[in-house]
Amino acid sequence: MAFSLDDIDLKILTYLQPNSYLSNVELSKKLGMAPSAVLERVKKLEQKGIIVGYPTRINPEALDLRLLAFIFIKSSEGPGKAAAAKQLARLPEVLELHHIAGEDCYIAKVRAKDPLSLVHFMRDKFSKIKGILHTKTTIVLETVK
Repeated sequence: MAFSLDDIDLKILTYLQPNSYLSNVELSKKLGMAPSAVLERVKKLEQKGIIVGYPTRINPEALDLRLLAFIFIKSSEGPGKAAAAKQLARLPEVLELHHIAGEDCYIAKVRAKDPLSLVHFMRDKFSKIKGILHTKTTIVLETVK
């Protein structure tokens, strides 16, 4: 699906992407436009499905979830089957789940308290999901952006 965006729309998205809580007044000042015009444009971007939401981002340290890991998952399911994916997506520790091309089938973004908690999560929850052949885990040392 192609969207028609002009320079102002692109600027709005550029300002809102890193800070979705930017007020309409602040956004209008940055764009040099009237607040009512900016509000109308933002509403249109929402209606067109270009802006799909304003997620709440929680500081993981506040929940004692300091470890971030990406888990590559190979499944025995054939194309079009998604039973394992549905089960993975229901796990609260899985923040994101993507169906990917390549040797693996999925990549999951996971938060845990520490390495031992991640091990327990993998043993207690991943191991119970039928169709998972193997996993490969990458632990994030530092988030740059």
